[in-house]
Amino acid sequence: MLRFSTAGESHGESLIAMVSGMPAGVPVVQEFIDHELWRRQQGYGRGGRMRIERDAAHILSGVRHGKTIGSPIAMSLANNDWKNWTEILPVEAGDPEKHKAVASPRPGHADLAGSLKYDFRDARYVLERASARESAARVASGAIAKLLLRALGVEVASHVVRVGKAELDRPATWVEIAALQAKESVLLNCVDEASEARMKAEVDAVLRTGDTIGGVFEVVVHGLPPGVGTHANWDERLDGLLAQAVMSLQAVKAVELGRGVTAAESLGSTVHDAIGYERTDGHTKFSREQNNAGGIEGGISNGEDLIVRGYLKPISTLRRPLGSVSFATREPVKAAYERSDVCVVPAAGVAAEAMVALTVARLVVEKFGGDSLREMQRNYDGYCEQIRAY
Repeated sequence: MLRFSTAGESHGESLIAMVSGMPAGVPVVQEFIDHELWRRQQGYGRGGRMRIERDAAHILSGVRHGKTIGSPIAMSLANNDWKNWTEILPVEAGDPEKHKAVASPRPGHADLAGSLKYDFRDARYVLERASARESAARVASGAIAKLLLRALGVEVASHVVRVGKAELDRPATWVEIAALQAKESVLLNCVDEASEARMKAEVDAVLRTGDTIGGVFEVVVHGLPPGVGTHANWDERLDGLLAQAVMSLQAVKAVELGRGVTAAESLGSTVHDAIGYERTDGHTKFSREQNNAGGIEGGISNGEDLIVRGYLKPISTLRRPLGSVSFATREPVKAAYERSDVCVVPAAGVAAEAMVALTVARLVVEKFGGDSLREMQRNYDGYCEQIRAY
């Protein structure tokens, strides 16, 4: 099974990413991984931390001579800000006078719930691990998964469809979405300039007031054949696994697959995708008039593009803090403030790409097997030939 895990704190020495279960022989391009990390750091409304960190993955194991070797892949991502935190967050006991306690929990963050759970009188330790900084390690892991999928002709990309009340007012094509990944600068990662300008105005408005703003991103998986995932068991359904993967990202509060939200208020005749035959492109000759299902039917990929949307709440750290309570005195105070962002919707989309890629890659490894990429490609090609001839 393809598995991944992360370790590390937001202001600790480094983040760690671990990926196991990758077949041997997958080409690994350092520049690609680092570019994915760069994309996660971009976007209008990011905070001061992005001017400090220049994320790069240091591969420690599992890759030799530019290819995976079948053993666990370990990567470290150094935190450049660590030099300013060595006495604040030492491994040893250190000097309590130099520790930077989070004395009042922030509404909307994990501070209070985590402190109650772990019996802390200071939310610092909760904040450090709950921070979205952890998603950088997910992006590094997801880059490895993307490289495996790419070897099979499957691509993953994202774009922003809403910031605040400003929304993309037309459908986006796969070509437009894929092209965003190659851009040398990122504003709000929207395919339409006019819509992006309206989104920027939304961010500008909250920048002036010390508030934060959320939005919606969309992840698209292109080129995946039908048959990935299963209806047979509830915990193996592709839709359920994707929803959990994207929902696990910090600040994501809802996940939509295909036309999931508007389908609830529509008639079945306008929602379900009529099936045709004699298609000339794609993995099979079967086609669909629309893709309202988002590429998944019955927990199984159906050959259309997978479409997953994540709904991101506003960042919970505000420059004009909300009311809170002091851990020490239990008296009303303002919530603690940590250097933070105003809008992270584009970055969240990149992190969601990673989670979607890891989820799809896991199911691809389970379905097609193989200890090497060459063996997996042989199995994959044979399956694609089978369904093409169906």
